[in-house]
Amino acid sequence: MEPPESVSLIFHLIVKWRSGYTVRMLQKCFLLVTLLAACASAQSRVYELRTYHVYAGKLEALKANFRDHHIETFKRHGIESIGYWVPQDPELAKTTLIYLLAHPSRAAAEKNWVEFRKDPEFLKVAAESEKSGKIVEKIESVYLDPADFSPLK
Repeated sequence: MEPPESVSLIFHLIVKWRSGYTVRMLQKCFLLVTLLAACASAQSRVYELRTYHVYAGKLEALKANFRDHHIETFKRHGIESIGYWVPQDPELAKTTLIYLLAHPSRAAAEKNWVEFRKDPEFLKVAAESEKSGKIVEKIESVYLDPADFSPLK
């Protein structure tokens, strides 16, 4: 009975370990496994489209919170910022911020948000920015999976 091919390969690598060729091949194998793992992880990502509707005159305060604080806090909690937009429509542009996030999975997204909302910096920034009144009137959130033809996976 012959050993499985994987066992033969491992034995061959062990015997040839000191060879520079084997070391380079192992490095390439490691890189390949890492890239495959990254691709698998990226394919399971979930996107979240969030739309913030703010009270009149509060959009700049909200944008400052994101620019100066929230994006860094997101990073600490595993929330990846993809992009932030203001509508071109003049009326909506006064009170709307739309942004796209990525999470490793839907379960991770829910966990990330729980942790984000408990973050001391977030709580401090939110309290300070709302001293003169609430900023956000309404938040809409939609979780998204990329279509099979989407360039963004």
